[in-house]
Amino acid sequence: MRRHATDARDDVGAKHTCHAGSYRGRVSAPPFLDLPDGVCARRVSTDRAQFAALEAGSAGPAALFVPGWTGSKEDFIAVLAPVAAAGFRAVAYDQRGQYETPGTDAELDYTLAALAADLLAVVQAVSDRPVHLVGHSFGGLVARGATIADPGAVASLTLLCSGPGPQPVDRHQLLLAMADAIPAVGLPGSWQAKRAYERSLDGPELAAEIEQFMQRRFLANHPLSLRAITLLLTNAVDDLDALAATRVSVQIAFGAADDGWPLDQQRAMAARLGAPVAVIEGAGHSPAAERPAETVAALVRFWADIEPGQPRKDG
Repeated sequence: MRRHATDARDDVGAKHTCHAGSYRGRVSAPPFLDLPDGVCARRVSTDRAQFAALEAGSAGPAALFVPGWTGSKEDFIAVLAPVAAAGFRAVAYDQRGQYETPGTDAELDYTLAALAADLLAVVQAVSDRPVHLVGHSFGGLVARGATIADPGAVASLTLLCSGPGPQPVDRHQLLLAMADAIPAVGLPGSWQAKRAYERSLDGPELAAEIEQFMQRRFLANHPLSLRAITLLLTNAVDDLDALAATRVSVQIAFGAADDGWPLDQQRAMAARLGAPVAVIEGAGHSPAAERPAETVAALVRFWADIEPGQPRKDG
């Protein structure tokens, strides 16, 4: 998982991507890349596609982690083994067209409904009983769609740093610029412009091997997938009423310093759903990477109230 970062910044990509908005939400960067003991890479075969996944544990209720925009299964690399140690089978996968899951050239394969159908196919492939879904950021929109489409397949839903609908309007200009840049300058130019913009915000520098991985992951995305997800962040529908009607247990969780969806929106979402709120102290938009132990504790506490006989994990 090594690749040298491209040195040159693409000026055309910068024009499309870097001159708009105040979006500061940092995409998930895994804290490390080597698979921990007990975590293995696998392919999940379904009747819709084969999905790249990471898995830990082989017994107990299944917990399925859904990554967000420009993310991948590696965003959950630090929580899988602890979740398995708590008595759950933990699986994280790349969505269609993300990183190591191949995409297609059909735009209809990247609607929220299609991505939710992919998720339900993965659910069916990994478990013969309802699963605990954890959707991070954009992955929360997909997990929510899957829950609405088939509530019986879902034991619980945790929306992790996700929101009720599209990103706030003041971030749409940047997202739309990214969507325009992808076909205009390709993924390499879009990556260079995106990283230049992020560095202009004085964000923390990543370790060299993580930076290289992030570049490799971005460039491995199918362009149609990445563009569609980017646009969905500007036009997703608020379907919380439909989610509430499923009566599936929902938890709203976010980092105390999350800068994805505004925290007041996430708290209001919890109030509309009658859902408990878990605040991950010391974390921003990526609690599973930034505070894995605290994230696992919040998840397991929630699941233990749903799964008879599963131990609680305080912390």
